[in-house]
Amino acid sequence: MAETDLEKFVEAPGRDEKIKQVREMIDRMGIEYLYLQFVSVTGKIMGKGIPADHWESVAKKGFQLVYGATVNLFTDRAGNYLGYGPEAAELVGIPEPETFMQLPWAPQIGRFYCTLFRNREEKENPGGFLTSDCRGNLRRMHEEFKAKHGRSLRIGTEPEMMWLKFDENGKPKDGYSKPYCYHIDQFESLRPVSMQVIRYARKMGLDMIQGDHEDAPGQLELNWMFDDVLRNADRLTTYRQICAQVARENGICACFMTKPFMGVSASGCHHNMSLWRGGEDEFVRTGNNPDELPGMSDNYMYVRGGENTFMPDDDDPQMP
Repeated sequence: MAETDLEKFVEAPGRDEKIKQVREMIDRMGIEYLYLQFVSVTGKIMGKGIPADHWESVAKKGFQLVYGATVNLFTDRAGNYLGYGPEAAELVGIPEPETFMQLPWAPQIGRFYCTLFRNREEKENPGGFLTSDCRGNLRRMHEEFKAKHGRSLRIGTEPEMMWLKFDENGKPKDGYSKPYCYHIDQFESLRPVSMQVIRYARKMGLDMIQGDHEDAPGQLELNWMFDDVLRNADRLTTYRQICAQVARENGICACFMTKPFMGVSASGCHHNMSLWRGGEDEFVRTGNNPDELPGMSDNYMYVRGGENTFMPDDDDPQMP
């Protein structure tokens, strides 16, 4: 009988059938290699690659990487690894069959998102969910939220980013277009880039809905339909990978840095959030009255007119 989080995850009802279905797709699509990826605490895409012949084995046993991969193997000023020392064991990554996707720019390669666990041989909490797995944390927190409040969270994101030229030394320099917000001619100057992004995005399951040129050099915003909070997070990560690939194909730089230039607008990412019960959007007026949000009176996010009315007057007036 399954006891650890890892064992329960691998032995979940219906998972074996999903593994078989993925094998059928791998063979039918002629896929030779698989990327097994997760997201670090800074949003960097990490992971391993395996020949597709070993899909079934890795789907059940997983792969191992040092724990520090969740923080990009960064070190502090003294050269010490952040979060985990060199003596620490290795995490176990288990690919999720339902996240399988073929890369449209490299059709011989498939991709999976993975859930991370503590090593099976750890003395404390062996095979437990890894707390530095930000994507896994999001899933678990959302499941707890749904169980507690009877509602699910859907999110849409509007990522701004800049397409930059390279200088003679191969370093990112100026924006590919001029800083004219909503100007169609600037949008048109980046048409080969935006259309390729949209083509790849559609093939990877993103329902692209609208876009525009923002008010910084080379700054585009391309949006897709909102969805379940984890599914949208995966799509945002996928979108960044798509942009990186399109940049390689066009010899330019896809920059998601918040503010690469002084004197012009920075890049942000608006989020729209909605609560759903079943398949219906549930609109609830919040104001500053906890009683108007049944079952969620312990939440602190009560905002009115853009002003945080929850925090004390003598505290830092931050938005929650």
